[in-house]
Amino acid sequence: MTGRLSLLVAGSLAFWAVLALPARLLDETAFVFSGVACLLCLVPTAVTFVWCRWSQQATSEQRLLAGLGGSVVRMVFVLGAGLAIFHLAPAFHYQRFWLWVIVFYLFTLTLEMALLLTGDTPTGRSHTNEGTTVR
Repeated sequence: MTGRLSLLVAGSLAFWAVLALPARLLDETAFVFSGVACLLCLVPTAVTFVWCRWSQQATSEQRLLAGLGGSVVRMVFVLGAGLAIFHLAPAFHYQRFWLWVIVFYLFTLTLEMALLLTGDTPTGRSHTNEGTTVR
């Protein structure tokens, strides 16, 4: 599990570096806005990723709860913390901040789903279609 979690964190930070460093040349607030948005989305995504990975060994009801509950937890945390930052920090009173949040929310969600779907099955074997014959 720690290997995939490391990929989630490293992938998110690499995505941030690829976007934020060039964007900083166009807009001086891009570095800060993107960094905050990245952390704001990465923290709940990492928590829900661990929850979903744990639930793969559990019952189908617990897997469903982890999938749906993880989406709710992630969304509530990102929106709640984003609104708090937006209203409490005057430097973040810009639409550009929300655009960064949307970009990182969608990226971390996509990366999490890709890592979960390409992961191991509950039996410990990888998903493959080798040797499968369709008739």
